[in-house]
Amino acid sequence: MLLYGQFETADRHMRDLVTRSVKDRSALVAQAITPLLARSDPVANPNLASELLKYATEGTVLKLLFQPARAEQGSGIFFVASAPAIRADQLQAVLDQFSQRGILKGLSEACTADLPGEISYKQPDGSVELLTSLVPVRTERGCWVLVSTHSTSDFLRTSIGRSYWETRPVRIAALICVVLIALAVLTALSIRKSLRHFREVAHEVRQGRIGEGAFAKRNIVIELSSVARDFDRLVEDVHRAARDIRQSAEDNAHSFKSPLATIRASLEPVRRAMPPTDQRARRALEIVDASVDRLTALVAAAQHLDNNAADMIAAPRASMNLAEIVGESVLHFRELMAGRNVRLVRRLEPSVKIRAAEGMLEIVLQNILENAISFTPPGGTIVVTLTQNQSAIELRVDDEGPGIDPRKLDRVFERYFSLRPRQSIDEQVDAAGHAGLGLWIARRNVEALGGTVVAANRLGGGLSVTITLPRNDI
Repeated sequence: MLLYGQFETADRHMRDLVTRSVKDRSALVAQAITPLLARSDPVANPNLASELLKYATEGTVLKLLFQPARAEQGSGIFFVASAPAIRADQLQAVLDQFSQRGILKGLSEACTADLPGEISYKQPDGSVELLTSLVPVRTERGCWVLVSTHSTSDFLRTSIGRSYWETRPVRIAALICVVLIALAVLTALSIRKSLRHFREVAHEVRQGRIGEGAFAKRNIVIELSSVARDFDRLVEDVHRAARDIRQSAEDNAHSFKSPLATIRASLEPVRRAMPPTDQRARRALEIVDASVDRLTALVAAAQHLDNNAADMIAAPRASMNLAEIVGESVLHFRELMAGRNVRLVRRLEPSVKIRAAEGMLEIVLQNILENAISFTPPGGTIVVTLTQNQSAIELRVDDEGPGIDPRKLDRVFERYFSLRPRQSIDEQVDAAGHAGLGLWIARRNVEALGGTVVAANRLGGGLSVTITLPRNDI
């Protein structure tokens, strides 16, 4: 648009120069024939036509008209000569056209004001626009008017008689711009399509639907072949890391469990050989047993954590019914709730689908339910609510426990953070599974699925844990 404005300004200057040149040329022709007009008989002078022919060029038509000195304005105008010449039967048509285009009126005004005039009009078929210059020449007998008509198409390809955007160069430039814009749009759409295809492949790889070499095999853009190969290598590295994590978890668990089993087996002869009256020694053995049990539980928990981390990285994700997972998790704690006299109320939508690795959501629900059951007093109620909308799934677990100090509420999902009271050495075995990892594992798994988990104190007392997951069942 900036270039168009600059070119239009230049064309306007060129148009003014050409128009002034046409007027000056007509004035020179009129000045050249003025001596002849001063002594010529306006009614019959054959030399006028031949004289005009000397100055007529291709694309330019000269006509000479005369208005007697005593004629009224707008009447008594005579057509005297033309170059090129016109036939007698064409004369009336020319005069009619002069009248329709306002040239006759312009002739009278030019003679009255003694100033050159300019009239622009189109041919009857609208194909060629004409520029007419009127130059008056006053003599004793009357007023001569030289009518010089030019086709605007001959004026150095300027926009005389039309808008600048209608000129041929501008239209060609506009066509080139349209083509370039179309190419740019097609290129952008092609890039967008390729990136969307890559995103779809990445999503399928993340869901575990495609095996190795997925990007390179399904790439449709030659220019992205190297990028596809690099993505495949990255996926291979991630799967290799997941396998290493599982292998390391298994090796570490085996390395710890063997010595612990040896310690436990070695304690039996000592326990049998110990006198029943030695209470101090028996107390020491109980402490060792409790510590071994705690270490065994921690080793199992660490192995479970590592396997869960590997599953989040490389395990395939399948579509599953979240309502069924909630039901199965509740059954897992049925005996525990019955023993604590805790009632559970389920408000579940029947068919809530989500894609996740097997076991990811079960761990989340079990850890949150276990936390809610342990803090709910006997006779209390836990409410599990499952709803969904067009974009998200919400799972909420409400208990009737003591709640959490608002100053510590933001820390409940931190690793190794626990609000459980310190227990005596006799209860350490029961506390082995409560190392402040349950809610941290829940948050890690939920965030791996693109969701969020928050905790808030209920107005009526107790804690509310809300899990929000995106709908990804497609």
